[in-house]
Amino acid sequence: MTEPLVILSGVVKRFGDFTAVHHLDLEITAGEFVAIMGPSGCGKTTTLRMIAGLEVPTEGEARISGRLMNAVPVHERDTPMVWQSLALFPFLNARENVEFGLRMRGIGAAERRRRAVQWLERLEIGEFAERNVETLSGGQRQRVALARALVTEPPILLLDEPLSALDAHLIIRMQGVLTRLQRELGITFVYVTHSQSEAFALADRVVIMSRGRIVQVGQPREIYRAPANRFVAEFVGRNNILSGISRGDVIETALGIFPAAGLPAADKPATLVVAADLVRIDRTPTEGAIPCTLISEEFVGATVTLFLEAADGTDLKVQLPERALGDLNLHAGGRFHLSWPADAGHVLAEG
Repeated sequence: MTEPLVILSGVVKRFGDFTAVHHLDLEITAGEFVAIMGPSGCGKTTTLRMIAGLEVPTEGEARISGRLMNAVPVHERDTPMVWQSLALFPFLNARENVEFGLRMRGIGAAERRRRAVQWLERLEIGEFAERNVETLSGGQRQRVALARALVTEPPILLLDEPLSALDAHLIIRMQGVLTRLQRELGITFVYVTHSQSEAFALADRVVIMSRGRIVQVGQPREIYRAPANRFVAEFVGRNNILSGISRGDVIETALGIFPAAGLPAADKPATLVVAADLVRIDRTPTEGAIPCTLISEEFVGATVTLFLEAADGTDLKVQLPERALGDLNLHAGGRFHLSWPADAGHVLAEG
């Protein structure tokens, strides 16, 4: 069996009295696209910086290709990073920025130029090779930064929220560029982001972190449909979370009794998660449906999320295509009834 490219074993990182990363274990396979996601301050960027060699683990081991890397300085690693700020040299043109890493490796001028131009053309900005980077658009600068990182053909590329400064339409376009490059090159990508849409669109596996700890690792669909705990359920997607008591094959909540698989023993606390896109909304009441009042709507392109409130004050959400709104006659304060299929609920393992 092939050893993983990156192995973090029991890694801890402290800054004075503050522990940023707590006993983290993570393995990343060669050729894999892994996204590390979580709220600000969760430890995701610190984890990335330890892989890059910009931070040294306080405890534990970081290995790349089987080699212990704890004490290996940055310049001796082949772990380039694309930064949120891009960190391009403003006094160099696009080609010279891409050549920089090759120059540091002692590669001759003609070969540097050839490889830099080749990568700029591969990223569809060859015509801007001699242009000062300060005159380029945000998307063009992003491509220069990628070319600079990839021109040395490293086994792994680290990306720290590289798309956060781009406009929405450029983000979608750059997601396509990143996905294509990663598949063509077979390079391992480790991508840090706070954006669920980026992580789910790009990654083979997603690592969710909270307060310096990994709380779930899995494929995007697995995490979206089967969150491991309440934090993940609240952080990912548009989930309805109902607390109650297990009655064996049903959960009894303040909003009613609902069937669910995987419940704990009878009379034990339980938590049911129902994704907003699995909830049905009707004008007329049906058996077991929850009466609610519409509070507000959120449109995102072709999708709309409805925010409603049950009689006891519980907040509920419904997500559906915009085209499905026509017959609902939506207006704030309107009365509706929510229901979902018996197999739509996911029971949290933590209870």
